[in-house]
Amino acid sequence: MTSHANPFRTERSVAGQDWWRSRTLKAILAALDRDGEEARVVGGAIRNALFGLPPGDIDIATTATPDVVTERIVAAGFKVAKTGIEHGTVTAVANGRPFEITTLRTDVETFGRKATVRFGRDWRADAERRDFTMNALSADRDGQVHDYTGGLADLDARLVRFIGEPAQRIAEDYLRILRFFRFHAAYGEGEPDRAGIAACIAARHGLSQLSRERVRMELLKLLVARRAAAVVRVMTDGGIMQDVLGGVAYIAHLDAMVAIEHALMREADAMRRLAALSVWIVEDAERLSLRLRLSGAETKTLVVMADGWWRITRAQSETDARALLYATGPDGYCNRTLLAWARAGDAADDAAWSHLVRLPERWTAPVFPLKGADLIARGVVKGRALGKALRHAEAAWIASDFSDDRDVIARMADDAAHLHTRR
Repeated sequence: MTSHANPFRTERSVAGQDWWRSRTLKAILAALDRDGEEARVVGGAIRNALFGLPPGDIDIATTATPDVVTERIVAAGFKVAKTGIEHGTVTAVANGRPFEITTLRTDVETFGRKATVRFGRDWRADAERRDFTMNALSADRDGQVHDYTGGLADLDARLVRFIGEPAQRIAEDYLRILRFFRFHAAYGEGEPDRAGIAACIAARHGLSQLSRERVRMELLKLLVARRAAAVVRVMTDGGIMQDVLGGVAYIAHLDAMVAIEHALMREADAMRRLAALSVWIVEDAERLSLRLRLSGAETKTLVVMADGWWRITRAQSETDARALLYATGPDGYCNRTLLAWARAGDAADDAAWSHLVRLPERWTAPVFPLKGADLIARGVVKGRALGKALRHAEAAWIASDFSDDRDVIARMADDAAHLHTRR
């Protein structure tokens, strides 16, 4: 039941937005918001909606206890997964979409991500236990926004501000250091909140207590945010980014990469930006892989970028560029070339670099025309000799700029066979 007498009910509303009018969300709220219980959409969905952005995940808070939530959601015809029942959270799955539903609570004891909680019915107390003011907004069943922490004023000012004492919020979960900067990069304008920065710098060594997976997740989100370059510079000046990366931060190269991506109208890429920021040689890629527990694919991306980027110049010949594209594939080629460009210090609209990067748009690497059988027919035996002969022939074919002349290819096969046939 929505409390219209609540003094924190504001004039702001999300009721007119398309996502709010979805039948599924209305059905879930109708099931929960009745018979003396209240339910609201909380957090990021409301923040994003007021910024005019897609809502993302839709989280719901309610005064109903988890068992009542489960009973009502099942009765409404939806599936329930008890994903975080110890913290009062169940997940309703409706039309293939998850909705996290959490009972109002207060922290009795907090230590990192683990906390002893007590269920409650106080919306203000629930809001005040959250991290930032703009994340503590909620909207009732009518779509009216409630604000207990000054989140609307901070949202209007594009100011990311901790709720209450920043040091206390950070001590509850050190990941909030990275979230503070990530949210400022995504939503903020101007300089970050000074009290927040000071608290983050003072507590930065607490980042070592976090799992590598959680740090990786926040860092990669931060790197693709709207104001990533400016915020990473602030973090580096405060000694925070060095603690995250475990190495040198090349701020100017990240600035260049961001500018190049914008000039080329390419989507922001977290691994490309991470390489510009912290990868100079292959060993740097391997260090980051361990420190951030990167996936195999992410590690390979960094290694490919690091391996010989300094050999690429804006004066690269088309022949050499095609050979690199053949060796690394389109993504590897573009990423390594973009890293070389970012490190070169040339303008983000440099025509020669732009032409070089766009090679995959005008040329597709052909398939090597020789097979093992072609060399076996010429007397090369299976095994190491055959592998060497194939590599010899392939190198000659690449050096010919990928000739498609049958006679030229046959001579390459003959030469390779001659060199690697036992006599």
